[in-house]
Amino acid sequence: MSSTIDTVIFDLGGVLIDWNPEYVYLKEFRGDRDKMNWFLNEICAWEWNANQDAGYSLEQATLDRIALFPEYERLIKMYYGRWEEMLGFAHEDTLDILKSVVDHPDYNVYALTNWSGETWPKAIEKFPWLQWFEGILVSGDEGMRKPFPEIYELILSRYHIDRTRAVFIDDSKANVKGSEDVGLKALHFSSAVQLRNDLQLLGLKL
Repeated sequence: MSSTIDTVIFDLGGVLIDWNPEYVYLKEFRGDRDKMNWFLNEICAWEWNANQDAGYSLEQATLDRIALFPEYERLIKMYYGRWEEMLGFAHEDTLDILKSVVDHPDYNVYALTNWSGETWPKAIEKFPWLQWFEGILVSGDEGMRKPFPEIYELILSRYHIDRTRAVFIDDSKANVKGSEDVGLKALHFSSAVQLRNDLQLLGLKL
């Protein structure tokens, strides 16, 4: 089966890179996962962090949160103060798939990531393979984030990608839907085995 796909766009966190606040906070809560989860759901919540992925200042976001929850000042400051400790490893099995796509002469490879522009240089330093991509669009540098349509349109226009010949991969169902809403085919990532199979079903030679 030949493929009509010539461009693959990868999400990074959750697909190729492991990042988890648990690496810091589980120790701080002395292994009490319930207390840690409450803190990460109610105080330093996911949507709060996502705002920084759209370009909001980490320093100001921290001050804003401390103003709301002054009793948690020490723990709130850890979120970005110890952010590098939350940045884990590369998912080697997915990295193998990326390498296969990169090495194939018929495919173009890009990344579209929700990531603070302030912490992004640390990722570049830690993961040299990020240089494999022909282009990476970082939400925090653009002042917009997935799953909103503007960011998908931006990567398509910036790199002259034909949306009918591209596929986007993300571990968030909301981000997959956002991609599909602008006519960009998307795959929901759950494992490297499943991803390789899905890409082969689209006709990619891996």
